[in-house]
Amino acid sequence: MASSQGKNELRFADWMAALPDSIHGTPLTNLAIPGSHDSFSFYIDEASPVGPEQPETVQNFVSVFGTVAKKLMRKWLATQTMNFTSQLGAGIRYFDLRISTKPRDPDNELYFAHGLFSAKVKEGLEEINAFLADHPKEVVFLDFNHFYGMQKYHHEKLVQMLKDTYGNKMCPAIFAHEVSLQYLWEKEHQVLVFYHSPVALEVPFLWPGQMMPAPWANTTDPEKLIQFLQASITERRKKGSFFISQVVLTPKASTVVKGVASGLRETITERCTQTFGDRPLCSWMNSYSVRPEAREDKVHEKAKLQPEIPLSDCQGSSCSLLCDPR
Repeated sequence: MASSQGKNELRFADWMAALPDSIHGTPLTNLAIPGSHDSFSFYIDEASPVGPEQPETVQNFVSVFGTVAKKLMRKWLATQTMNFTSQLGAGIRYFDLRISTKPRDPDNELYFAHGLFSAKVKEGLEEINAFLADHPKEVVFLDFNHFYGMQKYHHEKLVQMLKDTYGNKMCPAIFAHEVSLQYLWEKEHQVLVFYHSPVALEVPFLWPGQMMPAPWANTTDPEKLIQFLQASITERRKKGSFFISQVVLTPKASTVVKGVASGLRETITERCTQTFGDRPLCSWMNSYSVRPEAREDKVHEKAKLQPEIPLSDCQGSSCSLLCDPR
């Protein structure tokens, strides 16, 4: 698979293993854990067909303008500038995964997809597994939340692929509050697989999708997004599952039309990657992190459980934050 480079690569490769003993027994639902949105999009292939989930207007646009249209699409679809290995090295532990079949594919492969097709699923899973083999105390969350063009036998193929790749590394679905780093290390589990399909009810190592809700603000306004995120967290405290805070600005159709040649990074990302004082989204994420130099008497009680991780260093064009601050 293609390679990528990032300034934080490997800097946070073992941040879970390095957490203090006092956090090892804490339920993972109580920790803020960094994740990436459309995690596979670094691999999006401009030469691939348009994904089956795209509306007819997009299909027609590509049929008329061909390669030029796909190059423009990639500018708006690729939310990541790092591959899986580099994201893991930078501290990312939650992966947002969308799976699709490819029309008229004689090999009947499964691909990551978002508008255009990305890498083969098997290759991506193996890349993540290679990192886990080298970092036995790190834990990842694989969230399979969208499926396109998949029949029952495609799901069976994906489940078998997960078995073959991760085997006993996968943690069976149990009560979320029972899952801590200490529990996972003792059981030698490193992978939690969330599966947003009824198939999850038939397979012990698949966690039902409702145990990883991901409310979506669908806005381009940073302040409205922060209000939505805070309200969602307040509501989340009443429940007992994991939870996604989607720190993601979503362009409207009019936004895309105005900046069609510029792309997501120049049009949207600049809103949260200006000088630190002016990037409210990164500041909001940073509020769930405790820096080593923070004085104990200045740290809010519920923030003491947060690991020192680069929450303000957005991966590519957007970030997700898996968290349940209490």
